[in-house]
Amino acid sequence: MESHKKLITTTNIIIFITIIMYIVQINIHNGSLWLGLNIFFFNNKLYYQLLSSMFAHGGIEHILMNMFVLWQFGNMIEEYIGKIRFLIIYIIGGVLTSIGTLAYMYYTNDWVNVVGASGAISVLLGFFALRSPSQRNGMIIWVLLISFLPLLFGFPIAWYSHLIGFAIGWIMGYIL
Repeated sequence: MESHKKLITTTNIIIFITIIMYIVQINIHNGSLWLGLNIFFFNNKLYYQLLSSMFAHGGIEHILMNMFVLWQFGNMIEEYIGKIRFLIIYIIGGVLTSIGTLAYMYYTNDWVNVVGASGAISVLLGFFALRSPSQRNGMIIWVLLISFLPLLFGFPIAWYSHLIGFAIGWIMGYIL
């Protein structure tokens, strides 16, 4: 029975929902554009994009990588802070990261379609880095790696979303 409880974690439920949303995304016309965070947010008042972009992904490799990182760190962080606080930090922090990402794109006039859970995951890492000084350096290095290493290989990545998310998580660590 105990092993069954370990499977039903908030982290694993978020992973399941993200996979379902990805399946929905790839089965609707222009699903990535409708569910991602982009200029349509302003043009068509698609406010749901603040949340849906966290569940949309740019391909199977993208979702597999993000869900592996969420599984790897999410379960550990959830055990440390509890299910409810974890969910609040992930969802509210992810939406705040979307707002910060929109602000960045607006002020730099650099409009792309931002998809993925890595901004919300970065919120968790920022929160945990503040709250767990012994893990701080590892969390900072991890966020820097996922933010800039893919750029060296030419992958399009919203590095600013990772940094914004980490900062929001750090601030949430003070508040919560």
